Amino acid sequence: MTRPTPWHDKVIALLRTGNAAAAVAQIKVAPSVRELRALEKSLAAAQLAGRWKDVDAALADSIQALSSPRLHRSP
Repeated sequence: MTRPTPWHDKVIALLRTGNAAAAVAQIKVAPSVRELRALEKSLAAAQLAGRWKDVDAALADSIQALSSPRLHRSP
């Protein structure tokens, strides 16, 4: 059996192929903050951080959105 590839590795593969738009779309539907933080660390380790401004902005926005408390309306 093969191990499933971590989500952040798939996003980095999209970036390495030049498909930044698909990577931004994946970042916007990220499963959790933990996955986004792992992506952030992987980008820094691969020396890809800062190369795509739209990817960096989407990453920061998604981390902020998932980290903040949820707003809700009372019934």
